[in-house]
Amino acid sequence: MVDAAHALEFMLLCGRLKATPRTGWVNHGVRHPESIADHMHRMSLMAMIVPDQIDGQRCDRTRCAKIAMVHDLAESIVGDITPGDVRVTKQEKEKLERDAMTRICNETLQGSAQGQELLALWEEYEAASTVEARVVKDLDKFDMILQAWEYEQSDARPLELQPFFDSTKGRFTTDFVKPLVDMLNQKRQQSAAATATSSAGSAERQT
Repeated sequence: MVDAAHALEFMLLCGRLKATPRTGWVNHGVRHPESIADHMHRMSLMAMIVPDQIDGQRCDRTRCAKIAMVHDLAESIVGDITPGDVRVTKQEKEKLERDAMTRICNETLQGSAQGQELLALWEEYEAASTVEARVVKDLDKFDMILQAWEYEQSDARPLELQPFFDSTKGRFTTDFVKPLVDMLNQKRQQSAAATATSSAGSAERQT
């Protein structure tokens, strides 16, 4: 059982996720970038609508939502380290995040049953060892490109966040998310084409 003092410490730690913007958006000059908590929240909601069958396997959507809620918890301590961060190797990032999760679950949560559940969910995600973990991995990447498109729309930057799409190309694996990716890419191209046509028409009227 987690005592009140340690429970409060955990809750305050989670609060850091609400105040930490996602590094990729900051690096690309996005106005009002989402926080880590924003990303985790939408992913959790996405997970609640996954089908009962993924790639022919039974899928537990409640477990998917739990994995989504936990997958970036280590960033409350280490921050959002992007794959392109030259200061930290992939191996160093993995160690930093594993150490952070161990600290959260074994120290802050006192090695409780709740803490061990969080750690097990995180390890399941990292290893992509179940169908639930694999679909959440896909949702993680999909939420990123969905958010990229939303920023292109809201900031009037059609196709300017292409690096996020390039980084995920060919990396989606589940039959639930792949069609979503195709639909988003189609919608993005149509939107960019419509914007270009509108801009060309406006330019012609001004000449």
